[in-house]
Amino acid sequence: MTPDLLEQGAKRVEARMAALAAKEGKTESGGRAAGFSRIATPGQVDVTHGRILYLEDVCVSFDGFKAINNLSLDIAPGELRCIIGPNGAGKTTMMDIITGKTRPDSGTVYFGSTIDLLRYTEPQIAELGIGRKFQKPTVFEQLTVFENLELALFTDKHVKASLFFKLDSVQSDRIAEVLHTIHLADSVLRTAGNLSHGQKQWLEIGMLLMQDPKLLLLDEPVAGMTDEETERTAELFLSLKGKHSLMVVEHDMSFIRTISEIVTVLCDGSVLAQGTLDQVQADERVIEVYLGR
Repeated sequence: MTPDLLEQGAKRVEARMAALAAKEGKTESGGRAAGFSRIATPGQVDVTHGRILYLEDVCVSFDGFKAINNLSLDIAPGELRCIIGPNGAGKTTMMDIITGKTRPDSGTVYFGSTIDLLRYTEPQIAELGIGRKFQKPTVFEQLTVFENLELALFTDKHVKASLFFKLDSVQSDRIAEVLHTIHLADSVLRTAGNLSHGQKQWLEIGMLLMQDPKLLLLDEPVAGMTDEETERTAELFLSLKGKHSLMVVEHDMSFIRTISEIVTVLCDGSVLAQGTLDQVQADERVIEVYLGR
């Protein structure tokens, strides 16, 4: 048999196997054709088409109240997107949906082109590469800064593995890199409980970074910070932009101005306006429902 015939036969076999897998619902995307005709690879986020997060027509109601109402939103890889809006606009609920804490009544939520987040649990979504920081910092206050970061390493957490765990040079270098990034290199041996509020926020962000997330969701990260801490947090976020995608929910307009390129305004569970901060601040609808006159 000639090489040409062998190659043609191999292609026919591959085509038949792909057709059978699709028929039985055994494709990597769970029976759905891979997004945009691309094959999904386990553990990888396909951002070939320029979007790392995609929500379309998402709705969720609580006791008849529509917290999210036909929400459509998308974020590019490496983008730092700021989300603003009045209390009750749906900002936290949107994050709950993205991270699997809340299931929508309808709509589409994709991580990259091929990962349907509605098919995954909250822990699984974290493992896929989506990290979330809530407004109140949650760190292990009795442990040192170093120990907090060490615990956050993406390693085998089973008892036996934990008992015999020892940092290798790559992991040590990663901790050192994160310590520098979060401005805590000089506080490595300090107990986390003795850090300032802003430093605890940075430490929690560092713990998320230890997992090397592709997308970070940050809820009011500078609330309660001093002016100096807020300024350093802005520097931190700008240093992360490009390496990670960030969604930042915040009310501090001066902070938003420092870090933002695109600002999305939510109101009544859907997008009211989107653009630069100057553009949304000049929007009459935004002024009416959020900024005031």
